[in-house]
Amino acid sequence: MPSKLDQLRSMTTVVADTGDIEAVRRLKPVDCTTNPSIVLKALESPDFAEAMTEAVSWGAKQSGDREAQIADRLAVSVGATLVGLVPGRVSTEVDADLSFDTKASIARATAMIAQYAERGIGRERILVKLAATWEGIRAAEVLQKAGIDCNLTLVFSRAQAIACADAGVFLISPFVGRITDWYSKSLNRTFTPEEDPGVQSVRDIYNYYKAHGIKTVVMGASFRSTGQIEALAGCDRLTISPALLQQLGDSDGTIARALSPDSFAAVEKIDMDERAFRWALNEDAMATEMLASGIRGFAKDLVKLREIVRQKLG
Repeated sequence: MPSKLDQLRSMTTVVADTGDIEAVRRLKPVDCTTNPSIVLKALESPDFAEAMTEAVSWGAKQSGDREAQIADRLAVSVGATLVGLVPGRVSTEVDADLSFDTKASIARATAMIAQYAERGIGRERILVKLAATWEGIRAAEVLQKAGIDCNLTLVFSRAQAIACADAGVFLISPFVGRITDWYSKSLNRTFTPEEDPGVQSVRDIYNYYKAHGIKTVVMGASFRSTGQIEALAGCDRLTISPALLQQLGDSDGTIARALSPDSFAAVEKIDMDERAFRWALNEDAMATEMLASGIRGFAKDLVKLREIVRQKLG
């Protein structure tokens, strides 16, 4: 019998949530996703020693905010390495501290795509990753029209998902585990995979998209267990840590398909303008808190990366 990972691959595109080069080589995902935390960890590896030296040397000749420019170049270096290892796409994140600045997010994303192009990597291999704030979604709308596909991350609510779809976003990343963490702490309880709030959130978004013929890809993320993953088997894509990918690869047994594009319940279409978006987010304590804390967490690791760069610059 094929492993659970092989079974999952037959119904879902499997993405590795890592910058660990050896793990990517071993587990052979279709795509890879990164964020400032993953880039920071990747740069601790000897694999990227030369990339650090090159980026600092390049940055020393630049004007303006050299630390930010070097940090971006390092993120592109990690992404470029991953592009060479997977057949699909690699997500590279726009700085978290630009999450509420549409114009700056567009400029930074465009600059990153240009850096990939300098390395001979076309935009069809990259997803620009932006936080699913109202400003981030507006930036993605402009980028999508310019032919730059986007991955809207830190999605915790249907309101965010609808706004992303209305903007023509290529892909969204609902964060399963972080939703579950919030409810587990808030309600002081644990959940089975079927009743898991994070799983239910992704299922709800997936159903809404399929019911209305929305082409935006749903990619579940931030998993805490293989049970959560199995409960979303059949989702468009799932981005999974190397540890959980390994567990699935080492496990036999049968995975039943939980989601299918041909099976959905009818649901009312919702208009999502800025007022409706902000009100819906305000009324959802979990989504509001987790979006804010997610941005803060990524920004914190971005500060750490820039501090490393500052020290290298001397």
